[in-house]
Amino acid sequence: MPGKLGIVAGGGAFPGLVIEACRAEGRPFHVLALTGHANPAVIGDAAADWIRLGEAGTGFKLLRQAGVDEVVMVGPVRRPSPLELAPDFRTAAFFARIGLKALGDDGLLRAVVAELERDGFRVVGIDAVLGDCLAPAGPLGNLAPDPRAEADIGRGVAVAAGLGVLDVGQAVVVQQGIVLAVEAAEGTDRLIRRSAELRRDGPGGVLVKMKKPGQDRRVDLPAIGLATLAEAAAAGLCGIAVEAGGTLVLGRAAVAAEADRLGLFVVGVSMT
Repeated sequence: MPGKLGIVAGGGAFPGLVIEACRAEGRPFHVLALTGHANPAVIGDAAADWIRLGEAGTGFKLLRQAGVDEVVMVGPVRRPSPLELAPDFRTAAFFARIGLKALGDDGLLRAVVAELERDGFRVVGIDAVLGDCLAPAGPLGNLAPDPRAEADIGRGVAVAAGLGVLDVGQAVVVQQGIVLAVEAAEGTDRLIRRSAELRRDGPGGVLVKMKKPGQDRRVDLPAIGLATLAEAAAAGLCGIAVEAGGTLVLGRAAVAAEADRLGLFVVGVSMT
């Protein structure tokens, strides 16, 4: 049995799934929930401490006091407000040490992982806890992209890779070879809604979502779920392509069934 797991919980439902998995296998765990990001209803009655993002130093101390050996970081975290980032003493020293690396999402996350490991924690990916959470290769449901959609997917993969290199975002919407919208700080749902305003006549576009090149796959993997499907259908998209083995799928069976019901394809593709 692995050691006690520390669950650093952001938003969404994935922290709850990790809690359920630990309970199902009898693994001890402790939650470090991020105030303003984690959903109290998802955390439920699990043993938890709540901190602001700026209280990371305090959070490390709480994880040690809880006897945590391994740490998983799960759930989206929106761009924080200055108040949320008001640092405790250790976090202030951390920001002073990493300097400009904190300006980008990837640099900051890599620095946080390094800091956790420096403190003696082992950082693991969510797939080490939830074995079937990653998108497989090929269609998830009964629908598959046609040649026109395949071309849009290829274009989207190339654009998403470029965005990732610049640490901008993880998603893009392409229709008939035209890039309608790219993800920045607004997140995928707003990206999809924005693309609907730019939709062209004819067959719908494709959402392509990939992890950033060189990204530490233990943190901040792209994710889709039923809400993503609902947004895609409302925007008139014909399907979603995600990186096989590099994108989290919240409820794979439910996503496949809902995609079929909505007439959307969801497909896992390779970045190369």
